[in-house]
Amino acid sequence: MNRPLAFICALLFAFLTISSACVAQPAEWVHFTLEPERGNSARIHASFHTQNSGRGDNSWSTGFAPSELVGLDVPSFRGSGTRPLRFAIVREAGRLDCSGNGGGYHADGNCRFAADPAFTQLLITRGIGRPTSEQAFGLMAVDARREVIDAVATARYPTPTIDNLMALSALGVDGRYIAGMAHAGYRPQSLQKLVEFKALGVTPDWIAGFARVGYANVPGDGLVQLRALGVTPNDIAGFQRIGYRDLPVNSLVEFKALGITPEFVRSVVRPGTALPPVHQLVEMKMFGRRR
Repeated sequence: MNRPLAFICALLFAFLTISSACVAQPAEWVHFTLEPERGNSARIHASFHTQNSGRGDNSWSTGFAPSELVGLDVPSFRGSGTRPLRFAIVREAGRLDCSGNGGGYHADGNCRFAADPAFTQLLITRGIGRPTSEQAFGLMAVDARREVIDAVATARYPTPTIDNLMALSALGVDGRYIAGMAHAGYRPQSLQKLVEFKALGVTPDWIAGFARVGYANVPGDGLVQLRALGVTPNDIAGFQRIGYRDLPVNSLVEFKALGITPEFVRSVVRPGTALPPVHQLVEMKMFGRRR
Protein backbone atom coordinates (compact mmCIF):
# COMPACT_ATOMS: atom_id res chain seq x y z
CA MET A 1 0.00 0.00 0.00
CA ASN A 2 1.47 3.37 -0.98
CA ARG A 3 1.83 6.14 1.59
CA PRO A 4 -0.97 8.46 0.32
CA LEU A 5 -3.44 5.56 0.22
CA ALA A 6 -2.36 4.42 3.68
CA PHE A 7 -2.88 7.94 5.01
CA ILE A 8 -6.35 8.16 3.45
CA CYS A 9 -7.31 4.84 5.03
CA ALA A 10 -6.15 6.08 8.42
CA LEU A 11 -8.29 9.18 8.07
CA LEU A 12 -11.28 7.17 6.98
CA PHE A 13 -11.03 4.99 10.07
CA ALA A 14 -10.59 8.05 12.29
CA PHE A 15 -13.72 9.60 10.82
CA LEU A 16 -15.92 6.53 10.83
CA THR A 17 -14.87 3.16 12.24
CA ILE A 18 -16.10 0.42 9.94
CA SER A 19 -13.85 -2.60 10.19
CA SER A 20 -13.45 -5.38 7.60
CA ALA A 21 -13.92 -3.04 4.64
CA CYS A 22 -17.18 -1.55 5.87
CA VAL A 23 -19.07 -4.81 5.99
CA ALA A 24 -21.49 -6.66 8.17
CA GLN A 25 -23.54 -9.63 7.11
CA PRO A 26 -27.08 -8.27 6.62
CA ALA A 27 -28.61 -11.75 6.47
CA GLU A 28 -27.67 -12.29 10.11
CA TRP A 29 -28.55 -10.43 13.26
CA VAL A 30 -26.38 -7.41 13.97
CA HIS A 31 -25.79 -6.73 17.66
CA PHE A 32 -25.92 -3.10 18.80
CA THR A 33 -24.97 -1.12 21.89
CA LEU A 34 -25.81 2.50 22.70
CA GLU A 35 -24.10 4.81 25.18
CA PRO A 36 -23.42 8.54 25.53
CA GLU A 37 -20.73 9.87 23.22
CA ARG A 38 -17.53 10.78 25.03
CA GLY A 39 -17.09 14.52 25.29
CA ASN A 40 -20.65 15.23 24.09
CA SER A 41 -23.37 13.64 26.19
CA ALA A 42 -26.06 15.18 23.96
CA ARG A 43 -25.09 12.69 21.24
CA ILE A 44 -25.36 8.91 21.33
CA HIS A 45 -22.52 6.60 20.38
CA ALA A 46 -23.74 3.46 18.63
CA SER A 47 -21.74 0.32 17.91
CA PHE A 48 -22.88 -2.49 15.64
CA HIS A 49 -21.18 -5.87 15.58
CA THR A 50 -21.62 -9.25 13.97
CA GLN A 51 -19.55 -12.41 13.62
CA ASN A 52 -19.84 -14.11 10.26
CA SER A 53 -19.12 -17.81 10.02
CA GLY A 54 -15.61 -18.21 8.64
CA ARG A 55 -15.22 -14.50 7.88
CA GLY A 56 -14.34 -12.94 11.20
CA ASP A 57 -15.81 -10.09 13.16
CA ASN A 58 -17.26 -6.99 11.50
CA SER A 59 -18.21 -3.74 13.20
CA TRP A 60 -19.42 -0.20 12.62
CA SER A 61 -19.18 2.46 15.30
CA THR A 62 -20.10 6.16 15.13
CA GLY A 63 -22.00 8.96 16.88
CA PHE A 64 -25.57 10.07 16.22
CA ALA A 65 -27.83 12.91 17.15
CA PRO A 66 -30.78 11.31 19.02
CA SER A 67 -33.11 12.37 16.19
CA GLU A 68 -31.14 10.17 13.76
CA LEU A 69 -32.12 7.08 15.73
CA VAL A 70 -35.70 7.16 14.52
CA GLY A 71 -38.24 6.08 17.11
CA LEU A 72 -35.82 5.88 20.03
CA ASP A 73 -37.46 6.82 23.35
CA VAL A 74 -34.60 9.03 24.55
CA PRO A 75 -36.01 9.65 28.07
CA SER A 76 -36.29 5.89 28.57
CA PHE A 77 -32.74 5.38 27.32
CA ARG A 78 -31.46 7.98 29.80
CA GLY A 79 -33.79 7.14 32.68
CA SER A 80 -33.30 4.64 35.47
CA GLY A 81 -34.39 1.02 35.18
CA THR A 82 -34.51 -1.21 32.14
CA ARG A 83 -37.22 -1.30 29.49
CA PRO A 84 -37.72 -2.36 25.84
CA LEU A 85 -36.37 0.10 23.25
CA ARG A 86 -36.66 0.31 19.48
CA PHE A 87 -35.14 2.55 16.83
CA ALA A 88 -34.26 2.64 13.16
CA ILE A 89 -31.50 4.20 11.09
CA VAL A 90 -33.08 5.23 7.79
CA ARG A 91 -30.89 6.31 4.89
CA GLU A 92 -31.11 6.41 1.09
CA ALA A 93 -29.08 3.20 0.74
CA GLY A 94 -31.16 1.22 3.25
CA ARG A 95 -32.40 0.96 6.79
CA LEU A 96 -31.41 -0.79 10.00
CA ASP A 97 -34.26 -1.75 12.36
CA CYS A 98 -33.16 -2.44 15.91
CA SER A 99 -34.79 -3.58 19.13
CA GLY A 100 -33.50 -4.43 22.58
CA ASN A 101 -33.50 -3.19 26.16
CA GLY A 102 -32.01 -0.12 27.77
CA GLY A 103 -31.95 2.45 30.53
CA GLY A 104 -29.42 4.32 32.61
CA TYR A 105 -27.68 5.62 29.46
CA HIS A 106 -27.05 2.16 28.04
CA ALA A 107 -28.90 -0.10 25.62
CA ASP A 108 -28.18 -3.24 23.64
CA GLY A 109 -30.02 -5.63 21.36
CA ASN A 110 -30.15 -6.76 17.74
CA CYS A 111 -30.88 -5.26 14.32
CA ARG A 112 -31.90 -6.35 10.85
CA PHE A 113 -30.69 -4.54 7.71
CA ALA A 114 -32.64 -4.05 4.47
CA ALA A 115 -31.13 -2.43 1.38
CA ASP A 116 -33.29 0.17 -0.37
CA PRO A 117 -34.45 -1.33 -3.72
CA ALA A 118 -34.62 2.09 -5.44
CA PHE A 119 -31.05 2.93 -4.44
CA THR A 120 -29.82 -0.48 -5.59
CA GLN A 121 -31.55 0.05 -8.94
CA LEU A 122 -29.93 3.49 -9.24
CA LEU A 123 -26.48 1.92 -8.82
CA ILE A 124 -27.27 -0.62 -11.53
CA THR A 125 -28.73 1.97 -13.92
CA ARG A 126 -25.73 4.31 -13.54
CA GLY A 127 -23.29 1.50 -14.34
CA ILE A 128 -21.87 1.32 -10.81
CA GLY A 129 -23.09 -2.23 -10.36
CA ARG A 130 -25.22 -4.30 -8.04
CA PRO A 131 -23.76 -4.30 -4.52
CA THR A 132 -23.27 -7.48 -2.59
CA SER A 133 -25.18 -7.70 0.67
CA GLU A 134 -22.02 -6.66 2.52
CA GLN A 135 -21.46 -3.68 0.21
CA ALA A 136 -25.11 -2.63 0.59
CA PHE A 137 -24.65 -2.49 4.35
CA GLY A 138 -21.44 -0.49 3.90
CA LEU A 139 -23.21 2.03 1.65
CA MET A 140 -25.85 2.56 4.33
CA ALA A 141 -23.18 2.89 7.02
CA VAL A 142 -21.34 5.69 5.21
CA ASP A 143 -24.65 7.32 4.20
CA ALA A 144 -24.11 7.08 0.44
CA ARG A 145 -26.54 9.32 -1.42
CA ARG A 146 -27.82 9.95 -4.93
CA GLU A 147 -26.49 13.51 -4.73
CA VAL A 148 -22.89 12.23 -4.70
CA ILE A 149 -23.54 10.00 -7.72
CA ASP A 150 -25.14 12.92 -9.60
CA ALA A 151 -22.29 15.29 -8.71
CA VAL A 152 -19.63 12.86 -9.95
CA ALA A 153 -21.52 12.38 -13.22
CA THR A 154 -22.07 16.13 -13.70
CA ALA A 155 -18.32 16.75 -13.23
CA ARG A 156 -17.64 14.05 -15.86
CA TYR A 157 -15.52 11.86 -13.65
CA PRO A 158 -15.21 8.17 -14.54
CA THR A 159 -18.10 6.07 -13.29
CA PRO A 160 -17.30 5.27 -9.64
CA THR A 161 -16.98 1.78 -8.30
CA ILE A 162 -18.90 0.89 -5.17
CA ASP A 163 -15.67 1.24 -3.19
CA ASN A 164 -15.16 4.72 -4.72
CA LEU A 165 -18.67 5.68 -3.69
CA MET A 166 -18.14 4.48 -0.12
CA ALA A 167 -14.87 6.42 0.19
CA LEU A 168 -16.42 9.61 -1.21
CA SER A 169 -19.44 9.28 1.07
CA ALA A 170 -17.44 8.51 4.21
CA LEU A 171 -15.38 11.67 3.70
CA GLY A 172 -18.39 13.89 2.95
CA VAL A 173 -17.51 14.69 -0.66
CA ASP A 174 -20.56 16.32 -2.25
CA GLY A 175 -21.53 18.44 -5.24
CA ARG A 176 -20.58 21.66 -3.50
CA TYR A 177 -17.07 20.40 -2.77
CA ILE A 178 -16.54 19.08 -6.31
CA ALA A 179 -17.81 22.33 -7.89
CA GLY A 180 -15.78 24.47 -5.48
CA MET A 181 -12.57 22.63 -6.28
CA ALA A 182 -13.22 23.01 -10.01
CA HIS A 183 -13.87 26.75 -9.56
CA ALA A 184 -10.54 27.01 -7.71
CA GLY A 185 -8.85 25.45 -10.75
CA TYR A 186 -8.54 21.90 -9.50
CA ARG A 187 -10.36 19.06 -11.17
CA PRO A 188 -8.41 15.88 -10.36
CA GLN A 189 -8.26 13.34 -13.18
CA SER A 190 -9.31 10.50 -10.90
CA LEU A 191 -11.73 9.92 -8.07
CA GLN A 192 -8.84 8.52 -6.02
CA LYS A 193 -7.08 11.90 -6.20
CA LEU A 194 -10.33 13.67 -5.28
CA VAL A 195 -10.62 11.39 -2.24
CA GLU A 196 -6.99 12.16 -1.37
CA PHE A 197 -7.66 15.92 -1.50
CA LYS A 198 -10.71 15.62 0.73
CA ALA A 199 -9.03 13.25 3.18
CA LEU A 200 -6.16 15.68 3.66
CA GLY A 201 -8.46 18.70 4.07
CA VAL A 202 -7.59 20.38 0.76
CA THR A 203 -10.58 22.69 0.28
CA PRO A 204 -11.37 25.70 -1.94
CA ASP A 205 -11.03 28.06 1.05
CA TRP A 206 -7.68 26.53 2.00
CA ILE A 207 -6.42 26.92 -1.58
CA ALA A 208 -7.58 30.56 -1.64
CA GLY A 209 -5.33 31.31 1.31
CA PHE A 210 -2.27 30.32 -0.74
CA ALA A 211 -3.47 32.33 -3.74
CA ARG A 212 -3.47 35.44 -1.54
CA VAL A 213 0.27 35.04 -0.87
CA GLY A 214 1.14 34.43 -4.53
CA TYR A 215 0.70 30.67 -4.80
CA ALA A 216 -2.39 30.53 -6.98
CA ASN A 217 -1.51 27.68 -9.32
CA VAL A 218 0.26 25.09 -7.21
CA PRO A 219 0.09 21.64 -8.91
CA GLY A 220 -2.14 19.09 -7.22
CA ASP A 221 0.77 17.03 -5.89
CA GLY A 222 2.23 20.23 -4.44
CA LEU A 223 -1.01 20.92 -2.60
CA VAL A 224 -0.89 17.44 -1.11
CA GLN A 225 2.67 18.01 0.11
CA LEU A 226 1.84 21.40 1.62
CA ARG A 227 -1.21 20.03 3.41
CA ALA A 228 0.47 16.85 4.61
CA LEU A 229 3.35 18.82 6.19
CA GLY A 230 1.10 21.54 7.59
CA VAL A 231 2.59 24.43 5.60
CA THR A 232 0.33 27.51 5.91
CA PRO A 233 0.01 30.81 4.04
CA ASN A 234 1.31 32.50 7.21
CA ASP A 235 4.50 30.42 6.96
CA ILE A 236 5.03 31.67 3.41
CA ALA A 237 4.23 35.27 4.33
CA GLY A 238 6.80 35.08 7.13
CA PHE A 239 9.56 34.10 4.71
CA GLN A 240 8.44 36.77 2.26
CA ARG A 241 8.76 39.44 4.93
CA ILE A 242 12.43 38.62 5.54
CA GLY A 243 13.25 38.55 1.84
CA TYR A 244 12.59 35.03 0.56
CA ARG A 245 10.25 35.45 -2.41
CA ASP A 246 8.84 32.72 -4.63
CA LEU A 247 10.21 29.80 -2.67
CA PRO A 248 9.38 26.56 -4.52
CA VAL A 249 6.93 24.17 -2.90
CA ASN A 250 9.60 21.53 -2.27
CA SER A 251 11.67 24.08 -0.33
CA LEU A 252 8.69 25.14 1.76
CA VAL A 253 7.98 21.50 2.56
CA GLU A 254 11.63 20.85 3.42
CA PHE A 255 11.73 23.93 5.66
CA LYS A 256 8.63 22.75 7.51
CA ALA A 257 9.95 19.24 7.95
CA LEU A 258 13.25 20.50 9.35
CA GLY A 259 11.76 23.28 11.49
CA ILE A 260 13.36 26.10 9.50
CA THR A 261 11.40 29.27 10.31
CA PRO A 262 11.94 33.00 9.77
CA GLU A 263 13.01 33.16 13.41
CA PHE A 264 15.63 30.49 12.78
CA VAL A 265 16.98 32.46 9.80
CA ARG A 266 17.32 35.60 11.93
CA SER A 267 19.16 33.61 14.58
CA VAL A 268 21.85 32.27 12.22
CA VAL A 269 22.34 35.17 9.81
CA ARG A 270 24.33 38.19 10.93
CA PRO A 271 22.55 41.54 10.52
CA GLY A 272 23.51 43.31 7.32
CA THR A 273 24.66 40.18 5.49
CA ALA A 274 22.97 38.67 2.44
CA LEU A 275 20.41 35.95 2.94
CA PRO A 276 21.89 32.50 2.29
CA PRO A 277 20.46 30.33 -0.49
CA VAL A 278 18.02 27.60 0.43
CA HIS A 279 20.56 24.76 0.43
CA GLN A 280 22.78 26.64 2.88
CA LEU A 281 19.86 27.18 5.26
CA VAL A 282 19.24 23.44 5.23
CA GLU A 283 22.91 22.77 6.01
CA MET A 284 22.84 25.32 8.84
CA LYS A 285 19.83 23.63 10.37
CA MET A 286 21.15 20.11 9.97
CA PHE A 287 24.72 20.75 11.07
CA GLY A 288 24.34 23.70 13.45
CA ARG A 289 26.31 26.10 11.32
CA ARG A 290 26.05 29.88 11.50
CA ARG A 291 26.82 32.50 8.95
